[in-house]
Amino acid sequence: MKKSIKINKHSSTIEIKSKKKGLIMTIKLDEIAKKKKIKYFLISYVDFFGVLRSKLVPAQSIKEMQKEGAGFAGFSTYLDMSPSDPDMAAIPDPRSLIQLPWQPDVGWLAGDLWMNGKPVASSPRVMLRNQIDKLAKKNMYLKSGVECEYFLITPDGSSIADQNDIADKPCYDQSALMRQYDLIKAICDSMIMLGWGPYQNDHEDANGQFEMNWDFSDCLQTADRHVFFKFMVRTLAEKKGLRATFMPKPFLNKTGNGCHAHLSIWNNKGKNLFNDKKDNLGLSKTAYNFMGGIINSAEALTAWFNPTINSYKRINAPVTASGATWAPNTITYSGNNRTHMIRVPGPGRFELRLMDGATNPYLLQAGILAAGIDGIENKRSPGKPINVNMYEDGHKVKGAKKLPLTLEKALSHLDKSKVLKSAFSKETINSYIKLKNKEIKKYKSSIVKKIGFKGSKQNSKNNVITQWEKDNTLDC
Repeated sequence: MKKSIKINKHSSTIEIKSKKKGLIMTIKLDEIAKKKKIKYFLISYVDFFGVLRSKLVPAQSIKEMQKEGAGFAGFSTYLDMSPSDPDMAAIPDPRSLIQLPWQPDVGWLAGDLWMNGKPVASSPRVMLRNQIDKLAKKNMYLKSGVECEYFLITPDGSSIADQNDIADKPCYDQSALMRQYDLIKAICDSMIMLGWGPYQNDHEDANGQFEMNWDFSDCLQTADRHVFFKFMVRTLAEKKGLRATFMPKPFLNKTGNGCHAHLSIWNNKGKNLFNDKKDNLGLSKTAYNFMGGIINSAEALTAWFNPTINSYKRINAPVTASGATWAPNTITYSGNNRTHMIRVPGPGRFELRLMDGATNPYLLQAGILAAGIDGIENKRSPGKPINVNMYEDGHKVKGAKKLPLTLEKALSHLDKSKVLKSAFSKETINSYIKLKNKEIKKYKSSIVKKIGFKGSKQNSKNNVITQWEKDNTLDC
């Protein structure tokens, strides 16, 4: 039975109309609450800085909230608004509903922000949806998967939680993984219950660091799940007396937290438009153009993909205790080679390795889409793949651009980006830059306590993790 889906953006309901029978079914959250025994709903949104904001709504009020939304004062969060602006309404998207596995009487909902009867153009989820709509006009849809690395640390953030996790090469260490079995199992069981299709969990390259992988999906669903995953990991870690952090570089001598994304474009018939068996890397012209768009805008995208002061101690880091940073520093691509910004691990997809754990899940996907669409429309070429170890021989590669060394430089590139200003508006880009510059000013003016390691050069800001960074980034 063929179905067409119509989304009523104001009421945030979904009408599924059967062409065969002419029936219309609307997802009603009040009915779902009764069926699933949900007593409360968290109606949420994510601001520019990736902070998850929510209101806890009793199920008896969800019918009205589904129509009118939950009210928020934009100035009170990281959105460029004033105290005189009217309230925003977070209209819940019923497709995003997640029943908390550890608290099943609570349902989580991602919301789209509205103000004065219109979507808030400079709110991250709306920004992503607008780019999805733009790509859909070409009968193209982005599917993506993310790899969210995190550390398990002590509640005060001073060290990793497992004091026995001390191996020089801790990646895939079975003993260290199994010492955290109860927590890893709780998280993975939750993803199984939610139908995400988790397929592997591992100890990562740094002591105390872990990664959990689940199936790729359409980019909006991946972004929603990314937001919820971070909330879920932190919550379940707290229940075990631990603290989970996605901070890009919480420990100077250890590998940082990345958030790699695997990308492919599909049409509505289920065909992977990135796949070309005749190509050496298995990529189509569309894939190379999409990649070319990302490479063309990489310096500007860094302001979103690596959005904190601490981020630039990951992508511009010296060799770590394990022997490699596993983070890029140059704008290049290759085949199955993890030393490049873009890796092609197999046919029909590529992996973007630039992002870190602080990236905003919606701006991550929106930025990829905007740059990729620009690449397709302007037939941008990524150039030829570079088949060298960039950590050892990167200095020999001629003409390759370096990634920005600081957040200030990344913001400067964003400010100059015609591609991103065209995709999201000058006002939106300027608002983000304005808020980030305020953050940089606070960092510079604060009296910071430097936390380094023996042998670090105290006169270099990149050779210490400051207390300000920990206070403002550990819970990113």
